[in-house]
Amino acid sequence: LGANIGTTITNTIVSLTHITRRDEFHRALAGATIHDLFNVCAVCVLLPVEYLFHHLEKLAARLAGISGVGGFAFMSPVNAVIDPVRDYLIGLTGGTYWLALLLSLVLLFVSLRYLVKLMRSLLIERFERVLHGYLFKTPLRAFILGLLFTAIVQSSSVTTSLVVPLVGAGLLTVEQIFPYTLGANVGTTVTALLAALAAGETAGLAVAFVHMFFNIFGIAIFYPLRVVPLTLAKKLSDLVRKNRVLAIVFIGVFFFLIPVLVIFVFN
Repeated sequence: LGANIGTTITNTIVSLTHITRRDEFHRALAGATIHDLFNVCAVCVLLPVEYLFHHLEKLAARLAGISGVGGFAFMSPVNAVIDPVRDYLIGLTGGTYWLALLLSLVLLFVSLRYLVKLMRSLLIERFERVLHGYLFKTPLRAFILGLLFTAIVQSSSVTTSLVVPLVGAGLLTVEQIFPYTLGANVGTTVTALLAALAAGETAGLAVAFVHMFFNIFGIAIFYPLRVVPLTLAKKLSDLVRKNRVLAIVFIGVFFFLIPVLVIFVFN
């Protein structure tokens, strides 16, 4: 459940590429943090229930017990392309991982900057018609798109980060990408399921099922109550619009300070 929240930091970092343009940043941050806040809302409801009643654990263990499958594996096409480049860049840094991390962040910002510029230079009106008329025409279609895309590339960070510049550019709204991020949340569980199936271990498969059911139950609760995460994301972006430095503070507090404090408090 913590990993579900932690992986959304990428979206928020991506939104920072718009920080010099106030209106774009306002839209992009809302589009980025809707993923964060949905996961937080789901954890706030489902974690206490799981702690008290273990419903996810029991359901997952039952399914894992009747799903004894092993020997299946799937290579992500994204990893197939990126892994050699990653290894080469780490080699250039001499294995100094903090330097490799810094270099990766620089490359992330540069690539996203040019991605946004490319979107502006393309035929925006035609691209917008494709987005609204086909890919994001209905919430169900957006959900399926997010699910399938994430299942293929095996990274919800990749698929959800791609739509943040679209929201920042005004091509999509937060309401339109919300079901897309929910689909990505379910699609990313395919990675854990494939890994567990490859290992053929019942315990690992049960953990993968817990991840999947957490996302499914979270959607069942908060898609009908989508006004809650949508309102929180918009209020946060309104607050940060007035003082953009708060975006950096939000990342530091939300993703680092609070988790560290919780670890020490409950240790």
